[in-house]
Amino acid sequence: MNFKMIHENYNITDIDKTLDFYKKALSLTEKRRNTAADGSYVIIFVGNDKADFELELTWLRDHPQKYNLGECEFHLAFRTDDYEAAHKLHKEMGCICYENPSMGIYFITDPDGYWLEIVPT
Repeated sequence: MNFKMIHENYNITDIDKTLDFYKKALSLTEKRRNTAADGSYVIIFVGNDKADFELELTWLRDHPQKYNLGECEFHLAFRTDDYEAAHKLHKEMGCICYENPSMGIYFITDPDGYWLEIVPT
């Protein structure tokens, strides 16, 4: 039996702000969207042409408050072919939340506080 990871879900509070962030910070764009007939939810899948894996972003109309992410002891990792340029962009965006130079990695946060690890190739 084989399994293939296909997506991870993050719940979000602002669709436009989140889509803008993921496009600018990680070059992820909307692949498809599912909107409830009654408008109670919107599910958006973002990704790129480098991997089949997608990030599922779920907006819930009846959950306007920030999500409790606990201690943020989870994250999604991204490998980049230009670590210095990525670091410069993320520093300019003000989204770097933690750096570990001895490991050669850093983390950024999205508009809802989810941590995203950036690693060099």
